[in-house]
Amino acid sequence: MSRFLAVVIISLLPMCAFGQSTIVVLGDSISAGYGMEVDQGWVALLQDRLQVSNSPYRLSNASISGETSAGGLARLDHILAAQKPAWVLIELGANDGLRGLSPVALKSNLTIMIDRIRTAGGKVMLLGMKIPPNYGKRYIELFYNVYPQLSQELNVPLVPFMLDKVALNPELMQADGLHPNAKAQSIIADTIQSTLFPLLNH
Repeated sequence: MSRFLAVVIISLLPMCAFGQSTIVVLGDSISAGYGMEVDQGWVALLQDRLQVSNSPYRLSNASISGETSAGGLARLDHILAAQKPAWVLIELGANDGLRGLSPVALKSNLTIMIDRIRTAGGKVMLLGMKIPPNYGKRYIELFYNVYPQLSQELNVPLVPFMLDKVALNPELMQADGLHPNAKAQSIIADTIQSTLFPLLNH
């Protein structure tokens, strides 16, 4: 996957949107809007929904195509210092899986990220991912189980699989079979909204 920095949606909003009202999305190409205009992606759609509901929260998209959990961890301190987010939605791990990297390392990286976010005063939500079946049943299970394990062990809210209702529908996927297309974005936004919005209103 090529690496490119997604447009940071929050940059179009007033400075008062930063700080305790900021929700950072830290992800890979799935959240960076790979293969489409950034304003078509689920992050932009969810931002629109927050605005319509007069929510004080605003989304900041810090996703990069090709990002791994190690890459997200390397960037995290700068993001936390610059934006001081109230929430960080972590959507990382798919590229770890596609590269056959260790699920143990994935869990370690995510654990460190969760700890650093909480130490900085933020809250965390995990966006779970799955990888294609050709990687072998044992590896796929070890990889996927990282997310519910962390959710339970560290008491972190979890979207079990953010591409639920999307990944197995060819009409909602791009030609590579890995990235959802523009038609899928509202479904992804629905899946994330159903878990996130109640937390924001709690």
